[in-house]
Amino acid sequence: MKIFSTQFADPRRNFLIVLLLTTLIKFWLAVAIPITGDEAYFYKWGMHLDWGYYDHPPMGGWLLWLMQQFSSELIVLRLPAILLWVVIALGMMDIFRRLQPEQADKAWQLGSLFLLLPFTWALTLVTTDTPLIFFLFFSAYAFLRSELENSLKWIVLCGILLGLALLSKYFAALLAISYAAYYIFLVRTRTAWLRLIIIALCALPFFIVNLVYNSTHCWNNILFNVINRNQGSQFSFTTFGIYLGMMLYLLMPWLLYQLYKNTQKQDWLKPQRLALVILFVLPFTLFLALSFYKTVGLHWVLAFLPFVFIFVAGVCAPQTLRQLSLWTLALGVPHIIALAILAHAPTPTWQNMKLHAAIVMHKETPQLLSVLMRDMPEDGVLMTRSYSSASLFGYYERTDIPVFGMGSFHARMDDNLTDFHQFAGKTIRIFDTRPITQESMAPFFEEAHVSIVRLNGARYWLAEGKNFKFDVYRDQVLSTIAASYYRIPAFLPQRGCKFLEQYDLPAGKPLEKN
Repeated sequence: MKIFSTQFADPRRNFLIVLLLTTLIKFWLAVAIPITGDEAYFYKWGMHLDWGYYDHPPMGGWLLWLMQQFSSELIVLRLPAILLWVVIALGMMDIFRRLQPEQADKAWQLGSLFLLLPFTWALTLVTTDTPLIFFLFFSAYAFLRSELENSLKWIVLCGILLGLALLSKYFAALLAISYAAYYIFLVRTRTAWLRLIIIALCALPFFIVNLVYNSTHCWNNILFNVINRNQGSQFSFTTFGIYLGMMLYLLMPWLLYQLYKNTQKQDWLKPQRLALVILFVLPFTLFLALSFYKTVGLHWVLAFLPFVFIFVAGVCAPQTLRQLSLWTLALGVPHIIALAILAHAPTPTWQNMKLHAAIVMHKETPQLLSVLMRDMPEDGVLMTRSYSSASLFGYYERTDIPVFGMGSFHARMDDNLTDFHQFAGKTIRIFDTRPITQESMAPFFEEAHVSIVRLNGARYWLAEGKNFKFDVYRDQVLSTIAASYYRIPAFLPQRGCKFLEQYDLPAGKPLEKN
């Protein structure tokens, strides 16, 4: 370690080396890792540019629509994710120099430490979190600049960027809560209230866009985020333990130890640091409370991590930051080995694992599609019983693959894209990675047959039904979907709901049986 520290004693050179190497790793992963089901689903958003989508506000779809104007190649689609953490690292370094100009030289070490974190170079997938993290960070950047410079322009920019973050994902509301807590409980002046009002007014138009969209689209993404995805949530110490374990992994034991050790030695809650501290303490505390009732995803907390590392750089000595970077570098080694195996190991490597079918499906999608489409009747239509596989096939076919059956509580964009009226009397082939029984298909077809398809040792199920019975499907499946996922509260003004209207279904109620 001493030799390593001596050879790499120039923080600026170290940062440039880390930046180059981690960027190369990200480009390699972006090419080597096949497109995921989530990415393919969001790609579909970009194919259908809109003011909103079933699951979330529209920013993720807008971003992927923009990338599709250049190319639909995976390396192009993933470019925003490749560059995201680099741009944020540069923003972190800049705001650190402004917050603590007397320690400006440590900004290079901050940048190196952050870019060495496994999630900043390993996560090259483009999702709704990509624009969320970007706009959330730079809204907070503008917030901190406004506190340093007492400038109206930075407050206005803070509100605009917060609005754009809200058009990305509802988690941006945690940042709004942090601003409110800071101004109302910590600053407590008339000027603070005025700043909070300006932020709210600048963000409001973007939120109104989402409300207007929802009022004409079944209140889809509001129902999804508030009701549908939270059904069945109950108190659990297991999900709480998962959250603690995840945060221990993300913040790393050696960093938490140094954080504890160094904050004991100084007045770490200096006034100029309060604005920074509130940006991560409050969101992590709210996530902690939520974790007693549901699993908090790793991607939920990523947007707030940069503020932790800015704070760490402020309280730790340069030598400590060097040590933290070396430990973090060591942590990355098993990650890169695992990713290399996942990306390049032949598919038979996974043959005795549950993941085998999914890996073959993702790595060899075109070959699988050719098998599924073989001898397709002229009136035949390919469908799947999973939104993930439907999106994956749709990406390679550059078209929409419908989903047959109930699907799940998320990713239900297909409800607004597919009209099952048009399939009446047709032949439908239905794919699934899980068993399909002939009995489950029989009610919807005049004749149905289930077979097993194999590709490179992986097994899949394929049902082929002839003469699709739309009326039966509407009564048994579509009406159940309406009852399960379209329970629109009476107090919400409804100005349109395509899914319910095209099938003449009531909201939130199953059809009465004669």
